[in-house]
Amino acid sequence: MHTWINALADHQRRGEPCVLVTIIEERGSTPRNAGSKMVVSASALFDTIGGGHLEYKALHIARQLLAEGRSAPHLERFSLGASLGQCCGGATVLLFEPMISVQAQIAVFGAGHVGRALVPLLAALPCRVRWIDSRAEEFPAQMPDGVQHIVSDDPLDEVATLPAGCYCIVMTHNHALDLELTAAILKRNDFTWFGLIGSRSKRVKFEHRLRQRGFADPQLARMRCPMGLAEVKGKLPIEIAVSIAAEIIATYNARFGQHDAACNAGPIAQLLPPSRRSHAPLTSLT
Repeated sequence: MHTWINALADHQRRGEPCVLVTIIEERGSTPRNAGSKMVVSASALFDTIGGGHLEYKALHIARQLLAEGRSAPHLERFSLGASLGQCCGGATVLLFEPMISVQAQIAVFGAGHVGRALVPLLAALPCRVRWIDSRAEEFPAQMPDGVQHIVSDDPLDEVATLPAGCYCIVMTHNHALDLELTAAILKRNDFTWFGLIGSRSKRVKFEHRLRQRGFADPQLARMRCPMGLAEVKGKLPIEIAVSIAAEIIATYNARFGQHDAACNAGPIAQLLPPSRRSHAPLTSLT
């Protein structure tokens, strides 16, 4: 059986969000005891808190939390009577703990000199990296942990597979491919950050061609080219890589810092007696 603890570890390793559901209080007759847990993802359920309508209701609440991107813990009290189609007659309190991955999802197009210097830096951060190139021989024999390398005859096809909120980095060996990748990424317009390797003159040329294709200035303004922190100077691949990684880190930290502050601003749920309440922030669904 795929137990909740194995499922939780698997989801955290893959950077996939899930909700840990725990029975934290039982009164009277209940299908399972306090401490029982299950893990709920967007498409699967692991372990059980007793089955029946209680588990069905908990599954619905957990997936609602995932769909809304909630990250704060949440409490729900249930009476196990006719309203839930259960005859236990007891009551239980469930704690829902969203395990929302804060790992950045990064796509690097290009396994040239700068790409080979950049990817190990990114792999050392709390992120998942997709490294894409059509040339299998350009990838190193030993791949860093957390990096999925993709050999694709047409890297352009990979843009459609990227998760929303991805950090996209384009640095291929082919300017024509760079242009097509840029157009595809800007058209999706659901990325967190997009950087294109190149000079200011390359940016001017690309903007001209993209405007001819109907892209508006607000879309083009989201493209970082040149990319990287200007304060980190140098032309060596590792110097360029450090500059790019530094800008991604700055963007990542700003984004998740704001997200965490917003998610922790909710009211404390008053579902347990004072002696049994946790001091962690607990919010209720609205």
